Amino acid sequence: MTETRFTPRVFSGIQPSGGLTLGNYLGAMKRFVDMQGSDFETIFCMVDLHAITVWQDPADLTRNTRELCAGFIAAGIDPEQSILFNQSQVPEHAQLAWIFNCVARMGWMQRMTQWKDKAGKNQQNASLGLFAYPALMAADILIYHATHVPVGEDQKQHLELTRDIAIKFNHDFGVNFFPETEPVIEGAATRVMSLRDGSKKMSKSDPSDMSRINMTDDADAIAKKIRKAKTDPDALPSEAKGLDDRPEARNLVNIYAALSDSSVENVLADVGGKQFGEFKPMLAELAVEKLSPISTEMARLMNDQSEIDRILARGAERARGIAAPILRRAYEIVGMVGAG
Repeated sequence: MTETRFTPRVFSGIQPSGGLTLGNYLGAMKRFVDMQGSDFETIFCMVDLHAITVWQDPADLTRNTRELCAGFIAAGIDPEQSILFNQSQVPEHAQLAWIFNCVARMGWMQRMTQWKDKAGKNQQNASLGLFAYPALMAADILIYHATHVPVGEDQKQHLELTRDIAIKFNHDFGVNFFPETEPVIEGAATRVMSLRDGSKKMSKSDPSDMSRINMTDDADAIAKKIRKAKTDPDALPSEAKGLDDRPEARNLVNIYAALSDSSVENVLADVGGKQFGEFKPMLAELAVEKLSPISTEMARLMNDQSEIDRILARGAERARGIAAPILRRAYEIVGMVGAG
């Protein structure tokens, strides 16, 4: 078997489900920006095909896709330096997913934690797309021969499935065609928690808007939500182990560390011993400084939707320049007549 040399390439995507939060920014977008201009080619995608595994209002999906694109750009993704596009404009994703549907095993899909969580006891009424979408996720990654994917802890299982699919395809056809993609999990706030309950992930679906910082919030709203964030009566510790069993304190320190490009240890070395009455204004000032320019730029971009559409179309064209030859070769390997 000949050895294939894979270009160092990062791929990641976010569903355009609306309501971008600080969790999306710190857990994904900021990390994407940090990877841009590094030793990798960077490809970032609005995964609208994944979004429709559950019913979407068409007008909302259209708006949410554009808003997510605006969020990427406002956060610092340069559509000239990175490839930025929406998934449905690159049909090679869905075409490779069909091959992977035929490579992946039913048992693999049934073990997916997110399938169990999302379908619950109503599996017979869930869509086939919801069941099979991990194969599409694998295709999203492998259609670019992506070598690295930044993921949160909750997506590690899907990336392991992607590796399993790549290994089985290579083994079944005696090739070394698809890479065994590596996860990239790093940063102080890869999982941002609710401002009202530090044991729950920050979510746009939480009934309380005070539980989250929305990426469209203005400076006053950001500062108010941090001032009112749930805490405990104790002073901040000087070492990270002092945050054990203090979920709200740990969450706010994690957010401060991520926004300041620091570590939890370094933050606590500076603020250890302070009460939250002193720490929260520091965090609010930092959050406003980092986030309010993003919300302002998102609003500006959303007022020029033709520009967003142009950026997405150009990104799709560049993405297909990489994806189309890989799909053709995958078809040839499988034995599709006329694939070349």
